[in-house]
Amino acid sequence: MNQTLRSNSYFAERVDLAAALRWTARLNMHEAVANHFSLAVDDTTTKFLINPNARHFARVKASDLVLIDALDPSTMQRPDAPDPTAWGLHGAVHRACPHAVCVMHVHSIHATVLASLADSHLPAIDQNSAMFFKRHIVDASYGGMAFEAEGARCSALLSDPKIKVLIMGNHGILVIGTSVADTFNRLYYFERAAETYIRALQTGRKLRVLSDAVAEKTAQEWEDYPENATAHLTELKAILDDEASNYAQ
Repeated sequence: MNQTLRSNSYFAERVDLAAALRWTARLNMHEAVANHFSLAVDDTTTKFLINPNARHFARVKASDLVLIDALDPSTMQRPDAPDPTAWGLHGAVHRACPHAVCVMHVHSIHATVLASLADSHLPAIDQNSAMFFKRHIVDASYGGMAFEAEGARCSALLSDPKIKVLIMGNHGILVIGTSVADTFNRLYYFERAAETYIRALQTGRKLRVLSDAVAEKTAQEWEDYPENATAHLTELKAILDDEASNYAQ
């Protein structure tokens, strides 16, 4: 292990974020060298780590992650400046939503299919989709790529801490959480839930939708089961470690 990195502040946070990036690529939920994950590392949540510009998720190492401040307007003049849309979207969310400690944005296949439907809401048709009952919001006002103005507009939709997923109509999804483990677990389950819903629609048969009472009960049970997210990321890191991956370097 690189001792310089180990002694660096935010070592554990860097390792977690790099592992999540690697696994997202393995699940084919990435898109070329686009999409970004960020993690706040201070109490104000404006100082955050983010994946470097134009680096494939499958190659990102802990030491590659860039530390920036959403309140520093000179960020985009730095030699290691992030992608402009990463600054526009993630910077805006970290400035406006202190409850969004971790932010993950992807164009994963099934979530993006959902975001392309006239009604992009995810109904509670199974245990996984019930996790998101009244905890997601649809943005139906896509205005182009997520540069600063579009990023600010999107961030305003996440002002309610209960909302954990922004379905970005005609675009993709943005997921927030309290840690890398919490956010990645939610990202994973949203993609699985979206796939189940899309496949159910493809049958052309009537959906069996949970009642609001059962959906809310199930969503609350998911929230009261936090060790699931931590265990998930711990196991993914163990697999990467067993493979002698360099993600933690």
